[in-house]
Amino acid sequence: MRPQTHVLFFLLYICGGLSLDFKVVDLTHDHSNTTIYWPGNPEYNFTILARGNTTGGFWYESNYFGTAEHGGTHLDSPAHFYKDRHRTHNIPIENLIGPGVIINVKNKAAMNADYQVSIDDLKQWESIYNQIPEKAIVIMNSGWHERYPNASLVFNTDSPTDSSTFHFPSWHEKTIEWLISERSVNVIGVDTPSNDFGQSKTFPVHILLGQANIPGAENVANLDAVPEAGSNIFVAVTKIYDGSGGPARIFATVPIKDTSSGCSHGLSFVLLMCALCIFIQIV
Repeated sequence: MRPQTHVLFFLLYICGGLSLDFKVVDLTHDHSNTTIYWPGNPEYNFTILARGNTTGGFWYESNYFGTAEHGGTHLDSPAHFYKDRHRTHNIPIENLIGPGVIINVKNKAAMNADYQVSIDDLKQWESIYNQIPEKAIVIMNSGWHERYPNASLVFNTDSPTDSSTFHFPSWHEKTIEWLISERSVNVIGVDTPSNDFGQSKTFPVHILLGQANIPGAENVANLDAVPEAGSNIFVAVTKIYDGSGGPARIFATVPIKDTSSGCSHGLSFVLLMCALCIFIQIV
């Protein structure tokens, strides 16, 4: 057994022995035959290779799945829209973890499907919660995640295979320029299919994020279950060599109030992060 494995078991033992004072919230849509892709991508393919009792007397399951990189809850690597930037496999893993910043524009998006998150929206958040923390993961909550997996509702059109008809909210490029120049962010994300709004034809937000080597998360789920501030978010993207993105299991740790645990949220977070990093190194 490798030394890292002993350390992993020790950390998991500590975590198990402590009453951790946070809950874990899944922010990921299922990857399935209902997964939504941008037009032009192949559909999800799930094939059962084996499922049943064997002649040896034990149960056995094995499947094949095939998917485009950019479908469902996924991450765009910076190389997706900018040459010579990080591809999926060489995004530093520490850049996929950070304090959660949820920008709630649900009311504005309900009134204007083409709404683009403004600098004023970010400053409004900061007026309540203080400055966006260093290395944050900043995600727009437009309420669009509730429409998933109905493609007509998500793309907001009767023609979900025609991208020229799409109407959904996302970021304004000036807001992204401000975040890049004035704040420190690890990941930018949305609960819609794209970090550019539905009617974009030139995809300036994708280009800006790529140039700045910042990954972008799309189709993030379940955002009403996390607070606008105070969580930590993990973007566990599949490590596809040379990839321009990939499916991601995104989740958040959220502090539980009024806990009797002696273990602080900060310590719990550090222990969990260490265990995850060691696990990734082992596998």
